[in-house]
Amino acid sequence: MAKITQQTFDFLSELAANNQREWFNQHKSAYEASKKEMVEFADELIQVMNEGDVIGNESGKKSIYRIHRDVRFSKDKAPYKIYWGGFLKRMGADRRGGYHFQIQPGNSFVMGGFFGPNSEDLLLLRQQIDADAEPLRDVLQSDAFKNYFGELIGDQVKTAPKGFKKDNENIDLLRYKQFLVKHSFTDKEVLSRNFVNKVAEGLLNMLPFFDVMTEYLTTDLNGISLIDR
Repeated sequence: MAKITQQTFDFLSELAANNQREWFNQHKSAYEASKKEMVEFADELIQVMNEGDVIGNESGKKSIYRIHRDVRFSKDKAPYKIYWGGFLKRMGADRRGGYHFQIQPGNSFVMGGFFGPNSEDLLLLRQQIDADAEPLRDVLQSDAFKNYFGELIGDQVKTAPKGFKKDNENIDLLRYKQFLVKHSFTDKEVLSRNFVNKVAEGLLNMLPFFDVMTEYLTTDLNGISLIDR
């Protein structure tokens, strides 16, 4: 079973304290060893996830984010990320949403949902919620969801989105521009032998949320499928 070890935590901690190209080049072997661990972890995670969902990623290598930061438009010119992260895409028009995971000492988590819905999808989500928010509220208010994820998170507009009134009974949900859920892990959990199963379990716990959001995004306001139109 693929496992994340202390060497990855040590590399990330040292990188955070020495985020410079010279240091990185001098410790390339530690980077390569840690990257190999993460690729193997992601490879196995894809396999486990495919037992409960359908994942479109071809390989763990293509699922892991580059550790190099794009600093062109950032005030922070540190050249490297101080964490490992990855993204798993759900396959098919009838499976909406995506999975993210991050490994970092003291800040490891799984997150999923709708990170940046385009304007058309965002409007449809808001229209569907305005028409019938009960399916989404049932998920968000369930004990299973609250015990594992807590609450829905994501960027929101300050008052009300265009076309919706401030006193709308569902304004708390309509304000969202992102629809995300998150669960954090302790360092001890990350370093445990069966962590890949813990991550898969956490990601698959998102399925009831994804099911509702997919229904919203793949049907019109009359409940007629939009797929293959």
